[in-house]
Amino acid sequence: MRLVNELKKNAASRSQAEERTAEGDRMASRSRLRPDGLAEPVCHQRTGPSKPRTGTANRPNRVIRIKERSLKMLINDLILRNPLRLMQADSTEDALRPGSFGAVLARAGVGKTALLVQLALNSMLEKKNVLHISLQDPVNKVSLWYTEVFGHIAQQYAVSQANELWDTLLPHRFIMTFQVEGFTVPKLEERVNDLSEQDIFTPHMIIIDGYPFEQGIGAALSELKEMAGKRGCHVWFTVRTHRHQAPEKSGLPRQLSDIAKLFDIILQLQPEGKDIHIKALKGPATGAGSSELFLDPATMLITNNR
Repeated sequence: MRLVNELKKNAASRSQAEERTAEGDRMASRSRLRPDGLAEPVCHQRTGPSKPRTGTANRPNRVIRIKERSLKMLINDLILRNPLRLMQADSTEDALRPGSFGAVLARAGVGKTALLVQLALNSMLEKKNVLHISLQDPVNKVSLWYTEVFGHIAQQYAVSQANELWDTLLPHRFIMTFQVEGFTVPKLEERVNDLSEQDIFTPHMIIIDGYPFEQGIGAALSELKEMAGKRGCHVWFTVRTHRHQAPEKSGLPRQLSDIAKLFDIILQLQPEGKDIHIKALKGPATGAGSSELFLDPATMLITNNR
């Protein structure tokens, strides 16, 4: 009898071991392998209807992209730090309204284009489209101005995401070139209409660099002002002055004295020793509470510190 009982006991132990081995094989076959070769645990689905947790019913999943959020914070920070805001009567709005004109006056090589590029970059940070028209430089040279000025801004403010930020700005800029003698308002309007109708680019701000301010241009500027008003954009010009020409009694250069009424803001870059002073000859920045602004000769960046 003792021998029979031992045989029964051994048979029961082997049966239990075989059952455990079979169960382990089944679990292994149901496991999924990760790329690193480690098995992931099997997730068992509920067979019955699941009950939503309190306060989470029908709520979509929210995905927070830290990279995108930090980039938006960076853009907002750069907008707030922009010294140009000090020139505006209302720092939350554009300095120029749709249909308005602005001008930057200076002698050759003082920094007119650099200043306008910073105006453009500020609008691009606010996701507004800038059409830059050059009547004297090719596209690659104008593009280089933007690259260099943006690089100085990124270095000054220690921007760690400069490449990502630059990629977000580029879609808001379009460079267009004309020969001076071939530039007319009807031609410009035709090209802008082509871009808008094909949903390629619709400008909120237009820069015209190198426009010849000569006698008899009042009619053309009035036509351009009407076009800008219809399209809801404003226009900035560069105006080249000359050392030997004295200003008129109004304080404005001869080129603008007869057409000053068409402009809402007129800025002059005036070298003073090692500084380049940004003087507002007309516009909101001429008020008593306005701050003095300068161009840094080394970087050509706008600053409110000497």
